[in-house]
Amino acid sequence: MKRFPTSVLLLLASAMLVSCGVNSPGRVETYLATRVKRHVTVGGSKLKDPLPVTPESIAAGKRNFGYYCYACHGLDGQNTGVPFAEHMSPPVPPLNSPSVQAYSDGQLRWIIENGISPSGMPAAKGILNDQEMWEIVHYVRHLPAKGSLGEPKAYSGE
Repeated sequence: MKRFPTSVLLLLASAMLVSCGVNSPGRVETYLATRVKRHVTVGGSKLKDPLPVTPESIAAGKRNFGYYCYACHGLDGQNTGVPFAEHMSPPVPPLNSPSVQAYSDGQLRWIIENGISPSGMPAAKGILNDQEMWEIVHYVRHLPAKGSLGEPKAYSGE
């Protein structure tokens, strides 16, 4: 009897569960989807950050984040002031959450470059250069307190 790799079985089980209904995902469905995403879908686990983490690189990451990522993640990376973040399917995760912070730096860089389909996370390939993407990773690793940067002007009416 032929055995299938665990990752293939997880992917198939996840696909079947995800397509079964329109309700919010349950614990098992969330677990399977997270495992598939972390170990099959998202690449970059072997990518190494070529930039030193410095106050300057974190500040540059904050600036780049403020141009490219704020519309969905808020200025602080925690969805502050983003009216639709919780209503997306799946919801936009706060970037300081354990599930996001569990990714390696290389995986975060890969996600920024390639996006995550069909989550709504767009790809920055061709928009941001390599250094800008690594700087955003630095910022994501050093996010400020929730709400400390206010909400994006696009949503505040200013």
